[in-house]
Amino acid sequence: MDHIPYTGLGGILVLVLDLWALISVLGARVSTGRKLLWVLLILLLPVLGFFVWLLAGPRSSSASA
Repeated sequence: MDHIPYTGLGGILVLVLDLWALISVLGARVSTGRKLLWVLLILLLPVLGFFVWLLAGPRSSSASA
C-alpha cells in the first residue's frame, strides 16, 4: 500500500487546525512544561495530536482554572 501524503484542501485543513491548536496552547495558563509537551505532540503527530488536544486540552485547562 502506498503512502498517501496530505494534499490540497486536506493539508490546508490540517495546517489551519494545528495552527489554531498551537496558538491556543501557547496562550493557555498552564506550566511551560505542559505547553512544551502539547506543542511537541501537535507538531510531531499533526492529525492525532490535534484530536488528542481537542479531547484533552481544553477540558484539562478549564478544570484547573
